Amino acid sequence: MDSTTQPDRGIRIAIDRGGTFTDCVGTLNGKDIVIKLLSEDPANYADAPLEGIRRIMGHFLKRDIPRGEPLDTSQIESIRMGTTVATNALLERKGEKIALVVTEGFRDCLVIGNQSRPKIFDLAIRKPDVLYEEVVEVDERVTLEDYAEDPERRITKADAKAGSHEAGSADLVMGLSGEAVRVLRRPEEGGIRKQLQRVFEKGIRSIAVCLMHGYTFPDHEALVGRIAKEIGFQHISLSHELMPMIKLVSRATSVCADAYLTPAIKKYISGFQKGFAGGIGTRSALNEEGSKGARCEFMQSDGGLVDVEKFTGLKAILSGPAGGVVGYAITSYDESTKVPVIGFDMGGTSTDVSRYGEGRYEHVFETTTAGVTIQSPQLDINTVAAGGGSRLFFKNGLFVVGPESAGAHPGPACYRKGGPATVTDANLVLGRLLPEFFPKIFGENEDEGLDFEASKMVIQELTEQVNRDTGKNMSIDEVAYGFLTVANEAMTRPIRSITEAKGHDSSKHRLATFGGAGGQHAVAIAESLGIRQILVHRYSSVLSAYGMALADVVDERQEPDSKVWQGKGGVVDELKIKMEKLKDKSRQALKDQGFEDSDIVFEEYLNMRYRGTESALMIVKPSEEDSKASFGGEEWAFGKAFVKHHRYEFGFTLDDRDIIVDDVRVRGIGKSFRYQDKTVDQQLDEVKRQDIGNKKAHGKAQVYFEGGRMETPIYKLEDLSVGDEIQGPAMLADGTQTIVVTPKAKALILETHVIIDLQKDGKDDSHEKNSSEREVDPILLSIFGHRFMAIAEQMGRALQKTSVSTNVKERLDFSCAIFDATGGLVANAPHLPVHLGSMSTCVRTQAKIWEGKLKKGDVIISNHPSYGGTHLPDITLLMPAFNEKGDKILFYAASRAHHADIGGITAGSMPPHSRELFQEGAAIKSEKIVSEGKFNEERITELLYKEPARYPGCSGTRCLADNINDLRAQVSANQKGISLIETLIEEYGEDTVQFYMVNIQHNAEKCVRELLKKVYQKFEGKDLSAVDFMDDGSPIRLRVTIDPEEGEATFDFEGTGPEVYGNINAPEAVTYSAIIYCLRCLISEDIPLNQGCLKPINVKIPPKSLLSPSAGAAVVGGNVLTSQRVTDVILKAFQACAASQGDCNNLTFGFGGNLTGEKEVKGFGYYETIAGGSGAGPDWEGTSGVHTHMTNTRITDSEVFERRYPVLLREFSLRGGSGGSGQHRGGDGVVRDIEFRIPLQVSILSERRVYKPYGMAGGEDAQCGLNVWVRRVDKSDPENDLAQQNGHVSGDGEAVEYEERYINMGAKNSAPFKAGDRIIINTPGGGGWGKVGEEKVLDAKRDHTEAWRKGSHANREDAALQV
Repeated sequence: MDSTTQPDRGIRIAIDRGGTFTDCVGTLNGKDIVIKLLSEDPANYADAPLEGIRRIMGHFLKRDIPRGEPLDTSQIESIRMGTTVATNALLERKGEKIALVVTEGFRDCLVIGNQSRPKIFDLAIRKPDVLYEEVVEVDERVTLEDYAEDPERRITKADAKAGSHEAGSADLVMGLSGEAVRVLRRPEEGGIRKQLQRVFEKGIRSIAVCLMHGYTFPDHEALVGRIAKEIGFQHISLSHELMPMIKLVSRATSVCADAYLTPAIKKYISGFQKGFAGGIGTRSALNEEGSKGARCEFMQSDGGLVDVEKFTGLKAILSGPAGGVVGYAITSYDESTKVPVIGFDMGGTSTDVSRYGEGRYEHVFETTTAGVTIQSPQLDINTVAAGGGSRLFFKNGLFVVGPESAGAHPGPACYRKGGPATVTDANLVLGRLLPEFFPKIFGENEDEGLDFEASKMVIQELTEQVNRDTGKNMSIDEVAYGFLTVANEAMTRPIRSITEAKGHDSSKHRLATFGGAGGQHAVAIAESLGIRQILVHRYSSVLSAYGMALADVVDERQEPDSKVWQGKGGVVDELKIKMEKLKDKSRQALKDQGFEDSDIVFEEYLNMRYRGTESALMIVKPSEEDSKASFGGEEWAFGKAFVKHHRYEFGFTLDDRDIIVDDVRVRGIGKSFRYQDKTVDQQLDEVKRQDIGNKKAHGKAQVYFEGGRMETPIYKLEDLSVGDEIQGPAMLADGTQTIVVTPKAKALILETHVIIDLQKDGKDDSHEKNSSEREVDPILLSIFGHRFMAIAEQMGRALQKTSVSTNVKERLDFSCAIFDATGGLVANAPHLPVHLGSMSTCVRTQAKIWEGKLKKGDVIISNHPSYGGTHLPDITLLMPAFNEKGDKILFYAASRAHHADIGGITAGSMPPHSRELFQEGAAIKSEKIVSEGKFNEERITELLYKEPARYPGCSGTRCLADNINDLRAQVSANQKGISLIETLIEEYGEDTVQFYMVNIQHNAEKCVRELLKKVYQKFEGKDLSAVDFMDDGSPIRLRVTIDPEEGEATFDFEGTGPEVYGNINAPEAVTYSAIIYCLRCLISEDIPLNQGCLKPINVKIPPKSLLSPSAGAAVVGGNVLTSQRVTDVILKAFQACAASQGDCNNLTFGFGGNLTGEKEVKGFGYYETIAGGSGAGPDWEGTSGVHTHMTNTRITDSEVFERRYPVLLREFSLRGGSGGSGQHRGGDGVVRDIEFRIPLQVSILSERRVYKPYGMAGGEDAQCGLNVWVRRVDKSDPENDLAQQNGHVSGDGEAVEYEERYINMGAKNSAPFKAGDRIIINTPGGGGWGKVGEEKVLDAKRDHTEAWRKGSHANREDAALQV
């Protein structure tokens, strides 16, 4: 198949059908043709790819082929295509009608998802709709016999293998992953047939099947699949066939996406096939008489091609963008120099970023697109902005770009359809877009060029608004340039985050830019990232299509595993056998597509992780040379490669822990067309450069660069020769793209690329002015808003990356922030609302205590409520940053993380019955744990392990190693923040950074003052007041008095109940967090979130009340329960919405510890918070099964939960009818039913079990929550059972008959559960809004980022603030 050895058998065609344009590249005997046409043009043609093929064939065959004439496939060698059909069907929700088949008890698993909400400050919570119309719950159940947290590390063996005949009757079966599976209930065939028949009769023809633990035990899914086939379903997606990986929710979403999209794709393909005279696809190319058929392959999300007949919905979602990644990877990366490349693809509707290094594609296995989380290998592509169509706004004194987009209709103002101001318009006004080079496809008759005057008009309007609001006198050019600068900063922020999150340094990359708009922004983006060289391919505007032509056909195979890695012996042999079996299947699949053995190569992977963590890394088998260089020539050096990769990506290794192999994966690659051009580096070595001055200039234009307009030569790319060197400023253009070369850059023409080199820049002193005489520049203010937030976000990335515990790494229960020298909050990446205002109290307190005593590299630790802490498990570390001399603190970086255990009377350190602070674990007022860079592990062990155990009935921490690892991660996060601000100071100067640190706070303050003035008018000057109660009857009262002149308010909590002899006391810091959170929600626009929000607020908290408790009072519930009630009261006073569940439903269970005077018992502790219903509002319905207000942590996936802990999750579903009725209904709570398989101590700490979440404006209250203990009691002798329960009597081995008793545990309780006991947690709903029967007035707001490709960036940033 090597194209170097044979002339083309026919025309080779590659097509990328994008959202706006369809790009086509045709090749015959070394000659290329490029065609660009509109993806939708129904007046002229029905299908853009067919039209492109028609034009390409007409060009090469030198005849006009009439539209509608079937195309002759004997003239075509191959067609390769990327398409947005799947993505569009997903976005517009226009896929097939489907039903989901799932294990009983999990019907709502996709509605609840991971229980977090996408945007933490939206009171109207909007989660994406599910894809299915019907759910079928199958009465079957299996679970895993062993559990990963078992201190004894027991491993059960089973003889029957999953999928075998014996598995049909055995109770214990060996799963595909090598784990013992216990079959609890087998499905009944007749029942399933009836259920599926009912679905079939409703007209549904496509089903998705995902059963609990189906990834390792597929037998029950296979049975459902067989019955569905017999009934006549046309499409059946089984989760174990699509992606046999653990995680019920991700697998179920993926299988739904496949069932939903594949029929839509098949429909499209059958229409496409009708346009050809011969067949298309491998079978027709190989089997037909003569040479009739043409090969036809589609690009998949993983960057590999697949035969048209095997193309499915699940693998089609990134079909188009994947071509671009393949295009730049093959044309811009050099195997010999190994310089990694960042791909920057800026089109009209989105800007996508990816990375290619180490000679292979970076895949992610869980990504979100259009609100659907997919589990399948996909290229790591992340959308960072809306593209050229990003809209421009001036809001609250800041320049804002996007995320709203003008789309293709109406498009930017210059498209002549009355569109808004966009990035494209700013480029046009500044002369950075040349209308003469742009296709004339606009206007009524689609024959006019871009409309410069329309762009000028919309930018002029923005300029007038900026000048009116700021009192400045900025020119239209300055404003347009300001917007471009802010747009570039907004795009740079996630690019930096994506590269650095994986341990890469963005400045050590090249930037490959492609897509229509990339050339106008590439230099600015590269400068910001510290990149020195930009590559623009000659086909950069159609690189996705060009990439299709260069791609390989790929066959992916994967199977689960669970072995503990050992470098030698049986384990490796077993894994090799599994790998070889997968390779054989893959080889056969590629041979069926016409490949010879000599064309097939394999990439072999093991998905590996440390025991007790969930951060698996997909490790590729080291090549022979890598193995010799790094791993002593070991052939299967997976283990060593994992350790090396873990250190590189996460910054640490866990040498005392086992390495677990989760999956075995093979990527079979059928090599097709070889890329023959010389690499960029080879061309750079050989090129003879000549500076051509203005000799070949086609014309001149006045183009705006920083500082003003400059006369700039314009060059036509086709007029330039290899070796021509052009010093900026210059514009290079052809019919498809414009490349802006700035004054400090130089362009060089190569055969395949334009190279832009950036000159090293000295420090810019233009920003340095005395703070007292300078004015605020709104552009710089907007940029610093982004920069400060980016620093807090990157600290969060560093902490998540380097931490070990599930709490931090997976549940994301942490926050990072930067503070000014006084301890005022400057930027807080909004990880958890409850941390927002409270960290500042802590930093201020510590700054005073340590004034004048700190040195560079010192770190302070504190968690005590009287010192700005919230509750003890939340440990704060803060670190000062000094000026160059080291004699003055400029700011602080701080991180707060929830530690899973810090000692106290119960495992998990969230005791429901604590009365004194010491019962809740280690309480640290103020200690230095790092002195000038040296970590004091001995003192930490003393504080967390030894000191808590000195109190009666208390233990020290039950997971010291995790605590220490997480604390080290917090130190490195703070270090990261400090080094990033030092870089910022280097760039802008100390005075400037400090000046904008203060002014970004003024900006937030101004927004809050405006809000308070509006509230005063709305309530006609009346005071706002509200009261609500904790379940013990303690009132929380609030009166808000507003001064309309100043825009100030007093929040007075007079009348709130006294301190409680219990644990719902909330330190003052918690109330500040609740206030700052509520104000931000009420503003309902993205504003910088910092200390300025609280400047206009005077807070009065009565001393000795439960909101200002004494130093020794128990507070563990204050942070997670009382904080929610304070929020309810504030929102009630402002009449913003009905109450949400008002609770976190804190569940802990475990065993073990080092109680005073007793022998240490090795055990574990587990902690989770559980979702409920959200409150309805004036124009929205409440949302069911979601976390609200002060928390947003995720829930452990049901399958992972059972793999790690000795539990059986009986049910996790919505609690129908628990939301309050009304004009708009409140959301429903959830039912979580957990059975314990071994004896454990179980504790629940909850609220809203007595007082209902209130309705508002005539809406009804929601249902309270209820915690039920289902006890297995010996029927014959209840006393005997009670004695056994308390450990007094041992059974004599006789068979005992049990009955179940349902016992209400109340809101806060702890009990020793026996094996077989269950806890059923029914969480509260949200209140209703408006009277029942009134007409709904719902506002369907759109999420403008829904269509964005989330890649690896999604994990955190979905919840993160956009400044």
